[in-house]
Amino acid sequence: MDIKERPKPNAFKNTFCIFKEVTLQEINNKKADFISKSGSSYYYTQIGMYRLSNHWGRLANSKWRLEPLQPETSPKTKLGFALWTSFYPDNVNEELYYIETNFTSNTANYQHKNNPEYDRKAVLRTSFETAKKIKQIRNLLNLTSWAKHFDYEDIDVLRQKIINELIYSNKTLEEIKRELE
Repeated sequence: MDIKERPKPNAFKNTFCIFKEVTLQEINNKKADFISKSGSSYYYTQIGMYRLSNHWGRLANSKWRLEPLQPETSPKTKLGFALWTSFYPDNVNEELYYIETNFTSNTANYQHKNNPEYDRKAVLRTSFETAKKIKQIRNLLNLTSWAKHFDYEDIDVLRQKIINELIYSNKTLEEIKRELE
């Protein structure tokens, strides 16, 4: 069911949200409630919002990520849905973010501390600190040149040990590497 009133202007300013990709059939016969200057279309419901867009990630002053359908769809323009309760506050000063890593798919992403799945074990960081750690983690996941200075039997075990230290401690990458040499 559609809602009759729009969210207030700037209601989504400085927010973090993860949208789940859905099929375009979800908005069949619906008229957009709002179309942004960049061409993204927004469809409001009582429980959440659909966003049809060809760009996701950092949006002006918000961080909105799209979790793709599996298997991934090929069109560049994708439709995402998020519950109203999935929009969390964002700013550059507070330690709001933690990192999750999937060693099977070799991916690392940041999550908000208000995420109900947060286990309170991963270290919270500012968005800047989080971006720096994610870059290091992605390099560890996708490169092997860093491992040439280590004596190891299984690079995946070594990789996981280093990455977990980055996620669950405040140690620098250099400190972790020194401890393992």
